[in-house]
Amino acid sequence: MSEQPLTVPTWSAVLRYGLHFGCVSFGGPAAQIGILYRDLVDEKRWVNAQDFAQALNFCMLLPGPEALQLVIYMGWRLRGVCGGLAMGLLFLLPGSLLLLVLSFGFVIFGAHPAVVLVAAGMKAVVVALLMDAVSRFARRTLTTTSFGLVAVGAFIGVALVGLPFPLVVTAIFLVTYLLARPCQQQMHRRRHSIDWRTGAGVLGGGLALWLLPLVLLKSSPRALLFAQVYHTFSLAAVVTFGGAYSILGYINHELSATLHWISESQVIAGLALAETTPGPLMLVLQFYGFIIGWNNPGSMAPFSAALLTACLVAWGVFLPSFVLVLFGAPRIREFFGNHRLEYALSMVTASVVGVIASFALTVTSSVLFSAGLGHPDWIQCLISLAALAAIANKVHLGWLWFLAPIAEWFLREVLHH
Repeated sequence: MSEQPLTVPTWSAVLRYGLHFGCVSFGGPAAQIGILYRDLVDEKRWVNAQDFAQALNFCMLLPGPEALQLVIYMGWRLRGVCGGLAMGLLFLLPGSLLLLVLSFGFVIFGAHPAVVLVAAGMKAVVVALLMDAVSRFARRTLTTTSFGLVAVGAFIGVALVGLPFPLVVTAIFLVTYLLARPCQQQMHRRRHSIDWRTGAGVLGGGLALWLLPLVLLKSSPRALLFAQVYHTFSLAAVVTFGGAYSILGYINHELSATLHWISESQVIAGLALAETTPGPLMLVLQFYGFIIGWNNPGSMAPFSAALLTACLVAWGVFLPSFVLVLFGAPRIREFFGNHRLEYALSMVTASVVGVIASFALTVTSSVLFSAGLGHPDWIQCLISLAALAAIANKVHLGWLWFLAPIAEWFLREVLHH
């Protein structure tokens, strides 16, 4: 049987789907990518399976959230640069607005005993999610011995030596790129016609949009803090190979240990909240920006400062994904023809396993062994193990967010009496 021809959607159909997907995209990148494939390839026939697979491989090798980048690519594939912008923004908007509401609720009611109890149950689930993420990422990525050695080296460098994540990623990329040998196919490959004028426009526009907040901030009495926040999170955005989990260890160290902007407990609570919202998990960085502004309002009202820093973080974190995809999408054949670049980025992706494992170790110690290694919190351990088993058996994450706080309350009450 011949394959059904692709259909070309109207602008209104693309916009409606983008908003719909932004509202229902719970469950993290794996679930989001699965929904995209089902909708765009199987049901709507807007994209063929080969293009989808090639786009996914491309996005997985880029820094930033792969689900967002895949959405941007699909928008570009359907309606050009404007389509990519529209689909990406519609994917971000519902989750971003919901997380702003949750962030405000957290700073107002976060110290209430009932909220503390709910947060404790959710943190135990976060531990399980991180363990599952390390396992899944390792199985998918560490396909050779060299990849495994790179992952172990990254873990030692970040967790034991205390090297900054950006330094580890940069060093691995440069060393592996220089050592990789160009293959014969690459040396003699056919050159494709590329519109470099459009590419220059994308890069130039992206740079101008990145500089715009810095120009506007000069009139603010808190310009120095806001600029520092913007720089910190923008740097994080361009080294986030492997998605949100990979960067949270670096962010946790920078924000809580080095800059003292937020606490480690707030880092974990933000991750729990972001897991309950649609959109990319990287939206958790918006929550951290909100908390930083709330904790450091200066002469501004706390909510105004929090809203401003949240918007700055979101702008700095997600702008690179739009620029990278819209610049790289027309050049995808050239990208996959560059053996050295592919190899270097694959090694960087392998190192992300070690980085995620490092962050998982930090969170596990903070949640399950808050009183020290010799004094585990057995209730948290039990809930985390139960959540890990549920995740392995494909239980919907929404049930875990609902049941974990109930289990926390019930077990505390039983042991208390």
